[in-house]
Amino acid sequence: MIDSIFPVKDKSELSESMQRAFDKSLSRRGEAKLISAMGHSPALFDWYMDDFYKKLFYEGSAPVIYKELGRLRLSEVHGCRSCNRGNRLDADSAGLSSVKIAVIGDAEHAVFDAADKAVIELADLMSLHAHRGRLSQPLYDALAVHFDDGQILELGLVFSLLAGMAHFMFAFDMIEREDNCRL
Repeated sequence: MIDSIFPVKDKSELSESMQRAFDKSLSRRGEAKLISAMGHSPALFDWYMDDFYKKLFYEGSAPVIYKELGRLRLSEVHGCRSCNRGNRLDADSAGLSSVKIAVIGDAEHAVFDAADKAVIELADLMSLHAHRGRLSQPLYDALAVHFDDGQILELGLVFSLLAGMAHFMFAFDMIEREDNCRL
């Protein structure tokens, strides 16, 4: 159970599109607290779903499978139980193998190719736990073999926004934590 002081709206108080998102989140993640809270600002919810997810995450220039790989790595590293539930399903739907999903915590596993490892390292750099990290020349070079500079920027921005959302949701007690969560 998630215990938060921030008020949430009842599903019946949400717009039709938010009610659909609520139901989807409940079935995929086991909770929908963020959506209930976003009922206080439907325009912010629309920005998050339409501009961030639809336009940048799913329609940007970097391949979605790598965004899903990085998103899953972030949620596993951060220890977000709610995110992990949905992100595993989304990673599978994007074509990430079940083996990669299962071993996402082991970045050096042989199942990951060079592009995967570079993306995982970039996600780790953007995580909430990387307080003093910087894009190193070796990481940039590893990414540049597989992605153009615009895609590298896109991946970094997407991962940093996801980490920021995780920080926000943890701070507002809107998501369940795994036992390994350090936040």
